[in-house]
Amino acid sequence: MNKKYGVLGGGSWGTAIVKILTENNNLINWYVRNEDNVNYLREFKKNPHYLTSVMFDVKKLNISSSINEVVESSDIIILAIPSPFLASELMKVKSLLKEKIIFSALKGVVPESHLIVSEHLNEFYDVSLSKIGIITGPCHAEEVALDKLSYLTVACQVDQIGKDMKTSLESKKIKVKLSKDTTGIEYAAMLKNVYAIVAGIAHGLGYGDNFQSVLISNSVREMKRFVNDVCKINRDINDTEYLGDLLVTAYSTFSRNRTLGNMLGKGYSLKAAIAEMSMISEGYYATKNAYEIVKKDFKKFPIIHAAYDSLYKNISLKKIFQNLSEKLN
Repeated sequence: MNKKYGVLGGGSWGTAIVKILTENNNLINWYVRNEDNVNYLREFKKNPHYLTSVMFDVKKLNISSSINEVVESSDIIILAIPSPFLASELMKVKSLLKEKIIFSALKGVVPESHLIVSEHLNEFYDVSLSKIGIITGPCHAEEVALDKLSYLTVACQVDQIGKDMKTSLESKKIKVKLSKDTTGIEYAAMLKNVYAIVAGIAHGLGYGDNFQSVLISNSVREMKRFVNDVCKINRDINDTEYLGDLLVTAYSTFSRNRTLGNMLGKGYSLKAAIAEMSMISEGYYATKNAYEIVKKDFKKFPIIHAAYDSLYKNISLKKIFQNLSEKLN
């Protein structure tokens, strides 16, 4: 039996995932909230606002502004809705989710619950953890649009579910690896956005490559401590789904989290920086969540504390980074 896929979200990552899925599947259900955008996609075969160079074979797409229609018509749901809007959107289909297989392609936390997506689905929608998977990088949507060779990681506790998703995503330009470390990978995906904001602030403040290399190497070790604290299993933090995803997010000009940090370092207020960005910075919400988990342990997690102070406290960024520089080694 061929499973029917439904992608929720019309942003850059949702658009990229739909592009990837259409390579191997005959029909993809796609929820795009704005009806005008739905009509534009149907007529012009491309997203009017995100990854506009991607042309779709609309015969392979069932595009709808009804989240109920897309979820009802799909066996496997892929979440690509920005985290600030996820809870309100999922409430519309609460009764439908329990029986679905759900993959989260988000890289953050649900602000209302302060939980990673798998925990949120399990706690509030009674979705079994065995039916929840994660799709992560290292991968930027913009490079998928450009048909550049990209790598994904699919994490799932059930082998067959993971293998089926791998088969649906893999192509000449998309390489996919499997993992069972759903919790570790999801927390790592959350944390890399936090560290990318810090890297961006450092760049905006004028710190050079020498400092950045030390910052990122310390971030890797801090990520390892954090992930091991929340879920201690045998994993190699240097694998691509951890270190690789961190590197591409911290260094790439495509990274919205690095961009937010860079703007702050250059003197933008947080409000002005967020207003100027056309996409959501998941790291803003992830920082608060990470801080709440480790706020009593400053010595083990100085970079998370620096991120929190930079975003949520009225403290000079120069002072925060001067103090942080004394903690790194």
